[in-house]
Amino acid sequence: MKNFTKFENKTTAEKLIQQAMHYKENPWIDKAKGQGKRIGCIFLNPSMRTRASTQIAAQQLGMDAIVMNMDKEGWALEMRDGVVMNKGTIEHIKDAAAVLGTYFDILAIRAFPSLTNKQEDVEDFVFNQFIKYSGKPVISLESAIRHPLQSLADMVTIQENWNKEIKPKVVLTWAPHIKAIPHAVANSFSEWALGCGHDLTITHPEGYELDEAFTKGAKIELNQAKALEDADFVYVKNWSAFNDYGKIITTDHSWMLKEKHLKKSKNAKVMHCLPVRRNLELSDEILDGPRSLVTQQAKNRIYAAQAVISQILG
Repeated sequence: MKNFTKFENKTTAEKLIQQAMHYKENPWIDKAKGQGKRIGCIFLNPSMRTRASTQIAAQQLGMDAIVMNMDKEGWALEMRDGVVMNKGTIEHIKDAAAVLGTYFDILAIRAFPSLTNKQEDVEDFVFNQFIKYSGKPVISLESAIRHPLQSLADMVTIQENWNKEIKPKVVLTWAPHIKAIPHAVANSFSEWALGCGHDLTITHPEGYELDEAFTKGAKIELNQAKALEDADFVYVKNWSAFNDYGKIITTDHSWMLKEKHLKKSKNAKVMHCLPVRRNLELSDEILDGPRSLVTQQAKNRIYAAQAVISQILG
């Protein structure tokens, strides 16, 4: 595996899921695999779980993990070619990525979307500049359109909590928020859930349709109550509009998941990638109750990252 930026195929996904579960049982079994190797974790945006879990994963493989918060500790980067750099940017991505490629064996990059330039975001422009100029394997720690490490951890979590041969019914439900939130987690979860063969229903208010490139094959249901019936797993996530790009169309608080929403899904487990705004996106009664898998998901981020790094190391 050269880079880890998206769902590739079911065979690769299943291999990574099994490897992550193996590392969860034996975190230090390959502690010599990465000795003498360095991973550079480059953050253009904030992080808690992604940062900590990736560092821990690398350490459990014997690697040195170095973190750089480029939005605070590095120079402002120019991403476009051919510009006269006489304004706010100080260093060009060509130079920065090339140098980072000489320092590290693997680069792990986090870059959020602008939510204003739709074409640039859909093309994952900023993220792909690092791939283009670094010359080293790149792991996505979340890009403008995907968050594959989160989704891999989500698939591990579902597998750990599902012991039947039939497909689980998985529901991705929109939740209210006060800010315009990127599509990356929702896109990626849809891509991985469908790719792994789960029965996926996506429910959201009108106007919050996601990019069909990620949702083709899912059932789209605008009635949340109907969508939630007989659900096995409910993934709660806010996202802004895609067609009316980056806009907040509604903040309808009736969409916040409460226990009453799950009367017809008595065994449903609830997931969220965190951070979560309590009693806005998701209620205390769900987060603190027996349905919640959010802490298990977060723990699985370590082993998802460990599996990916291990595969890239070969």
